[in-house]
Amino acid sequence: MDKEENRYSKRLSRYSNVGIELSKFTTKFIFNALTAEDKSQRNAIALKKALGGLKGPIMKIAQLLSTIPGALPAEYKDELSKLQNMAPPMGTGFVKRRMKAELGLEWEENFTKFDLKPFAAASLGQVHKAKLNNEEVVCKLQYPDMLSAVEADLRQLDLIFKINKNLQPAIGTSKIRDEIAERLREELDYKREANHINMFQKILQDHQDIRIPKVVYEKSTDKVLTMSYLEGQPLMKFKGSSQEIRNAIANCLFRAWWVPFGQYGVIHGDPHLGNYSIYKDSNENYGINLLDFGCVRRFPPAFVSGVINLYNGLKENNNELIISAYESWGFKNLNQEIIDVLNIWANFIYGPILDNRDRTVADGIAPEAYGRKEAFNVYQALKNIGPIEIPREFVFMDRAAIGLGSVFLHLNAKLNLHNLFEDAIMGFDIELLSKKQAQLFHQTGVDYGL
Repeated sequence: MDKEENRYSKRLSRYSNVGIELSKFTTKFIFNALTAEDKSQRNAIALKKALGGLKGPIMKIAQLLSTIPGALPAEYKDELSKLQNMAPPMGTGFVKRRMKAELGLEWEENFTKFDLKPFAAASLGQVHKAKLNNEEVVCKLQYPDMLSAVEADLRQLDLIFKINKNLQPAIGTSKIRDEIAERLREELDYKREANHINMFQKILQDHQDIRIPKVVYEKSTDKVLTMSYLEGQPLMKFKGSSQEIRNAIANCLFRAWWVPFGQYGVIHGDPHLGNYSIYKDSNENYGINLLDFGCVRRFPPAFVSGVINLYNGLKENNNELIISAYESWGFKNLNQEIIDVLNIWANFIYGPILDNRDRTVADGIAPEAYGRKEAFNVYQALKNIGPIEIPREFVFMDRAAIGLGSVFLHLNAKLNLHNLFEDAIMGFDIELLSKKQAQLFHQTGVDYGL
C-alpha cells in the first residue's frame, strides 16, 4: 500500500506551483490599486484566474470562501463562486499505479471490467466505472500526495487571508481557517468516508426515494473507495421538467439534508449539483441518489438546539430565544447592533421555512438576484462594526444551506418548506439527540471523539 505522507519535498513543489500563481495575483493587486478605478473587480477576476488552473485543495478552499457572508468583498465572492469543481483528470499511468499500490499487483483480476478513463474528476480525486462480479461499481481514486497539497495550500490560505486584511474584512478568519483545515484533512481519509456512507444509510433507511451507495469494503483503502454504482441523470437535466417532477426532486433533497441534521446533528456538507443524480423507479416515481460523503459535519447537540431555537425565535418574534441561539453557537460579546446584523442573514436563510405556504425559495425574486441584497447589507454592516469572529460550526452549516438553496433555485420547486422542516425536527430533545448520536457513531464506526 502506498503510504503517502506529508512530505516536505512535495509541499515545497506545491508551494512553488500555487505560489507562482498567487505571486502573479499579488503583482496585479498592487498594480490595480495604483492605476485602476474598478480595482476591486479587476482584482477579483485576477484571483479567480490565478486559482482556476490549479487542481487540488486550493480550489475547494476558494469555493468555500465564496459562500461565507462577510469573508470576502462581494466582487471576490462572485468571481470565486464561478470556479468549477471539475478538474482535469489524471492519466492511465496514475490510475494503474494507484490501484496497484492500494489493491495489489493483480488488482485487475479482481474486476470483470475497469474503465481506465474517469467519468468524473474533482479537486481531490477522480472516479472510474468498473464491474465487480458483474455488478456495476465505481472506484474513487485519490490524487497523489494530497496530504502534502492540503498542508501547502493551507499555508497559501494564510496568504489569501493576509491580503484580505487590506480589503476591510467584515469577519475574522482564524476560526474559518481552523474549520477548513480540519474538514479538508478528514476528506482525505476514504475509510472515514466509507463509514459516513454507512451512517447515512442508517439515518435515511426509511426514506426509500433517497438512495445511498453501498461500500465494497474489501476493495477499499485509505485512498481507493469502491462503491455500488447508482444509475441516474444529472439534476440540471430536470430544470425543464414539469412542476410535479421538480417538486418531487426538491422534496427528496430537502429531507436528505435536514432529516440527518434535525434527527442526528449531522449534515452532508458539500451539496453542489454534482453530488446528486436523479432516478425514476418502475412506478414512474422520481428520487435522488446522494453521492460523495467526504465532507460530513457533526454538530454538538447544543448547536442543533441553537438552530431550532433561532427558528422558533424568529417565528415567534422572541428576542430571548434568538439571543440564546447565537450564544449557544459561540458568538461572543453580543450587543444589539451585532444581533440586528445577524438577524438580517438569519431571516434570509430561515425565510422560506418560516413561511407556512407553498412557495418557491426565491418567491418572485429573480434567481440571480436572490440573496444579493442581504449579503451586501450584512457585509456593509459588519464592516462598520468591525471584524467579528464567527463560530467554526457556522462555516459549513452556512455553506451547506447556501448550496442547498442554490439547487432549489435551479429547480424552481414550489413546496411548503415550513411543514417539511417541522417534520425534520419533530421530537427534538437535546438529551435524546446526544444519545442517538453516540449510538449511531458507535454502530457505524465514525470517530467523532465522543
